[in-house]
Amino acid sequence: MSSISISIIGTGNMARTLGTLALAGGNTVEILGRSQAKAADLAKSLGDGATVGDWGTVPAGDIVIVALLSGDVAPVVAQYADALAGKVIVDISNPFNAGADGLSYAGETSIAQEAANVAPADASVVKAFNTVFGHVLEKGDKPDVFLAGDDASAKAAVAAFIESIGLRPLDVGGLTMAHWLEGAGLLTMGLARNGVGHWEFALGVAEF
Repeated sequence: MSSISISIIGTGNMARTLGTLALAGGNTVEILGRSQAKAADLAKSLGDGATVGDWGTVPAGDIVIVALLSGDVAPVVAQYADALAGKVIVDISNPFNAGADGLSYAGETSIAQEAANVAPADASVVKAFNTVFGHVLEKGDKPDVFLAGDDASAKAAVAAFIESIGLRPLDVGGLTMAHWLEGAGLLTMGLARNGVGHWEFALGVAEF
């Protein structure tokens, strides 16, 4: 499989985890952060194949993973504006309320749809990774990764990236399904606190 160029906006735990997996899968990774020092430190810690870019400039990657808190996703996509033209934008956020027992918005929208509303017309937004705990990925487990989006080629690119890091992509439909994926992220919290009773699991599909 050929190398996939990935840019990650963010310097937190999921940025580190996905960056590590991306490099292990033979891909290139660019880190972008509001703090250039933090971005440089993360890129250095990831090792060979990781670079650091300048905040707000055109990302090097064909796929741009926005690894930020949910409230920052759409504003940052809007801030980048035309710098994201032609890019595949991946929103991985979970918009939980303060108690993580509800969503932070009302209605059948989603953070991914809000990002799409402010993204360049020729960019494509895909929702993915939000139903997977970061520590599960860090341990090397192989959960299913659900994804949603309106552009088939963008979803195929994200699916290829997911496969490159050893995981199984499962397409759930158009971008309106991102609302239900964000609800599924909330479901994982409820299961961890109740029916499962721990955090060492992921949602997936068993075929019979």
